[in-house]
Amino acid sequence: MSRPRPPRFDAAAEEVARVAAAAPDWESLAAAARPCVACPELAATREHVVVGDIPVGGRPRLALVGEAPGAQEDATGRPFVGRSGALLDELLAEAGLDRAQAAVLNVVKCRPPGNRTPKAPEVARCSGWLRRQLALLDPPVVVALGLSSAKWFLGPRTVLGEVRGRPHDVEGRAVWATYHPSAAIRFGPNGAPRAGLLADLTAVAGSLT
Repeated sequence: MSRPRPPRFDAAAEEVARVAAAAPDWESLAAAARPCVACPELAATREHVVVGDIPVGGRPRLALVGEAPGAQEDATGRPFVGRSGALLDELLAEAGLDRAQAAVLNVVKCRPPGNRTPKAPEVARCSGWLRRQLALLDPPVVVALGLSSAKWFLGPRTVLGEVRGRPHDVEGRAVWATYHPSAAIRFGPNGAPRAGLLADLTAVAGSLT
């Protein structure tokens, strides 16, 4: 299954894609991404471009891909360090997965004002960074956390309830779409998103060799 072309692929998105594709390694890519101003509204209100975390050495066993940074992530420059990150760490441990062996990324690298959902042009403009990250890191498995991430990998008409619970072959990688930890927080410890997220992470752990 091939991933569809991002929506509204404008000149700014083309420039990001060009710059990202030219980066020979992670350090070069991160250095190129940090001053990005492709999305003027996001650039004007962010504190940090949250490039992502990667394992200290070697290929990641999997990549965890969320939507966009929140307040804590924007303040620290690191992904999934707020409440959602704490729950994600807890559920990863319960599932038998080690975050230290994963790449932790987002579809959009800057915090949208008020933690709103990223707009389609913002997703398109940021796509070059994520595409190059995946090419450089080459994770065999991707966990798409939340609907925005699931749509990035599986297409704009994706319905999370219809695609979660099983892997999807996307450009040679197994992509699992599941709930975002923020949904698990919103619905509480006994809610369906938390149980579903844990079940999916456990299935991912069982699929890894």
